[in-house]
Amino acid sequence: MTDPHSDREQPGPPDDRRSNEAGPATGDADADASDPIVRLTQERDDYRDQALRARAEFANYQKRSKQQADADRVYAVGSLAKDILDPLDNLVRAIEHLRASGVEGISSGLEMVQRQLLEVLAKHGVEPIEAMGQPFDPNLHEALIQQPTAGHPEGIVVNELSKGYRIRDRVLRPSKVAVSSRAAQG
Repeated sequence: MTDPHSDREQPGPPDDRRSNEAGPATGDADADASDPIVRLTQERDDYRDQALRARAEFANYQKRSKQQADADRVYAVGSLAKDILDPLDNLVRAIEHLRASGVEGISSGLEMVQRQLLEVLAKHGVEPIEAMGQPFDPNLHEALIQQPTAGHPEGIVVNELSKGYRIRDRVLRPSKVAVSSRAAQG
């Protein structure tokens, strides 16, 4: 039912009442929204924007994938190198024992093998971590002992118990070290 005294607009099909009631500005906006060229132009712009964003996201994905593949290639030798470090330590111990026993010929031959192993590791980016005389760095060193010394300031590596190694910027195995502490007062 419609009430002729009501201020409400009657439901029904749209006609020219809007343009007469709202004024020319609102009528132009409605005309723009219903104009297929304007609507299609807006859709085209939206799709173009989406396509450009998708292209940029894909380019970023490609860059990230390439960086990850490069990093994987560089650090792929890491697990093999880590497995070789313990036998290399045993080789060093054998060389030291033979040298202490006075068997110089065999120890010099084993030293050559040790140098070759270190060269091969270095070719793939694996290098020993320098520890002796360096300030203790928990990122590079594992402190096993605190050793009171008068000749070194506190926090300096005074003995290397096991050599540490890194591959490029990553630590494969930290150096096991003794760190200086204050000498006992007495």
